[in-house]
Amino acid sequence: MAEQSFSGTTAAPEFPAGLEWVNTERPLSMKDLAGKLRKLENKFRNELVVVGVHAAKFPNEKETVNLQNAVRRFDLGHPVINDVDMTVARAYNFRAWPTLWFVDPEGKLIGKHEGELDYDSFENLMGRMVADFDAKGLLKRSPPPGGPDPEPARSLSFPGKILADAASNRLFIADTNHNRILVTGLDGRVQQIIGSGEESLADGAAESAAFNHPQGMALAGDSLYVADAENHALRQVDLSSGRVVTIAGTGEQGHMREGRGPGLTIALNSPWDLVHDDGRLYIAMAGSHQLWSMSLDDNEIGPYAGSGAESISDGPMGSATLAQPSGITAGGGKLYFADSETSSVRSADLTPTGRVQTIVGLDLFVFGDHDGTDHNVRLQHPIGIAYHDGGLLVADTYNHKVKKVLPQTRSSFTFLGTGRAGFEDGPGNQAQFSEPCGLSVAHGKLYIADTNNHAIRIADLESGDVSTLEITGL
Repeated sequence: MAEQSFSGTTAAPEFPAGLEWVNTERPLSMKDLAGKLRKLENKFRNELVVVGVHAAKFPNEKETVNLQNAVRRFDLGHPVINDVDMTVARAYNFRAWPTLWFVDPEGKLIGKHEGELDYDSFENLMGRMVADFDAKGLLKRSPPPGGPDPEPARSLSFPGKILADAASNRLFIADTNHNRILVTGLDGRVQQIIGSGEESLADGAAESAAFNHPQGMALAGDSLYVADAENHALRQVDLSSGRVVTIAGTGEQGHMREGRGPGLTIALNSPWDLVHDDGRLYIAMAGSHQLWSMSLDDNEIGPYAGSGAESISDGPMGSATLAQPSGITAGGGKLYFADSETSSVRSADLTPTGRVQTIVGLDLFVFGDHDGTDHNVRLQHPIGIAYHDGGLLVADTYNHKVKKVLPQTRSSFTFLGTGRAGFEDGPGNQAQFSEPCGLSVAHGKLYIADTNNHAIRIADLESGDVSTLEITGL
């Protein structure tokens, strides 16, 4: 199953008697599907066998080592086939990401679902299928096949985002697969650990609060705001005490695409990054293909830009379309965001009556690695973005590079990285990264969450020299 997704429809299959077909036109990303599958595999541990078929969209996703990293990053506990040429997918009439095929205990294909299936419907369907096949004497209970080997102990595990604060000389690291936030000095020495490491949604003191794969962060005074991606929630950390509270989200995945309401009553959909500006949080809501905003005065939240349709079209805030925005920054009177699935960098005005505009990027299936201007530019699934000195620094994630994008000239050029995945310090044009996802600037340095290398890298913005930050004090 590839990470990104598009909606699709298909005729109802012949499910066993009493089972109904459930379908929807809403798409689902691997980020969301992975969490649902984990819950189902735990609930039906001896009844359900999951086998993933990875039919890649992006060239970077076809590399087996990158697939192995994705399997570990998304905590998949089942075998995954790297279906490089889509041989298996086409044999099963694959048309959309993701597609779920259902196979009965006798090996017969009995159902197919394209697009999103909410967890409650998924669990209900599985429960009825288990009961039906059990009643027929066909179900053979056994432990599931093994998944990937456990990850070795590391200081960081797939860090997703990073926030550098020059005023306090602190780094905030989303230690994503450890389900915690590390607060360090700019020298890497740990000052605070926020989160118990348990994969859950729990408020409270720093040592007992729990996150589920946290991502982007924003700082306002002594409050750190966290996009708690797989909890579909926004969390607030009081840095003086370390106490964590939930300020938005219900803990369930939502599908609201218009309207506003109190934060704790609105179900969110994979919040992936945050930026604070003038008393408001702006949220890259990857799962609903929108930008959202939240007033910190009254905690009201709702869509800010994007209709919720997955594509790339510019225009007024409510009618423009986005595609899995995963990084957001502010500067020069605008919001800028990495629209990952269209491999583009785009802007949104800091007024609800403004517009969304594309700076570089063309379409859902137009991507690559080309520097230049306007329509000649190609990126490959960028995830991180930071505003600096009138320009943008972009984590061109699947190209394993950091690029500079200039909004005024609609141009892009490589700043760091060779384009090959690796782990190498040194001059910027020789340094290597592996799917960098988060960027932040402080004191003339660029701090990089080098996700698949489980590391924080530092680049001098003048010389381009790259080094690796040593995390100490854990």
